[in-house]
Amino acid sequence: MTVPTPPTSAPPTDTTRVRIGQEAARLFVASGYHGVSMREVAEAVGVTKPALYHHYADKEALFLAMLDGALAGLARLIAHASAQSGLSAQLNTLVSELVDSAPEQRVGLQLASELRHVSAARRQAFENEYRQVWMGGLSALFEAASARGELRTDLPPQMLTRAFLAIIYPLVTGTPPADPQGTARALLSVYLDGACPR
Repeated sequence: MTVPTPPTSAPPTDTTRVRIGQEAARLFVASGYHGVSMREVAEAVGVTKPALYHHYADKEALFLAMLDGALAGLARLIAHASAQSGLSAQLNTLVSELVDSAPEQRVGLQLASELRHVSAARRQAFENEYRQVWMGGLSALFEAASARGELRTDLPPQMLTRAFLAIIYPLVTGTPPADPQGTARALLSVYLDGACPR
């Protein structure tokens, strides 16, 4: 008597959500918000549309979940940097991990460029959270460093935060440099030590 083969069990929900996230992000980056349908996402993941709707109420919710994932990554960068002692160590950690996660950061930036297509209320909620998590987290690092006397006093911490962002932004946009970590260290050195000979 032949023993029947047990049916293949469905992948765990978390695995399905990860696959949905990966495929949805890829499709949104490739085709833009309006160029992607829930049917296409379901087909790319290998699930039915009802199964996809079980995880996400609509395309807007799915799209915003992709952005929330990118924001969670930024929150982790801030948390890891905050655990270091002193601004120099914090910024070195932050920049190194930012470069290591540059492909994900680029996807996040590309997705954020499509935010104009979601409802005003949901867009505003995400933008508020972004300002709180990323901008607020960075500002907290610089304000704490200022309070410890680690920063120059002729410029406010907010301006020094903006200058830092201006220097590191190219690390996650455009064509990646040949030596990303070396470029990151050089840019951070210019930020912390200046460009003039010492």
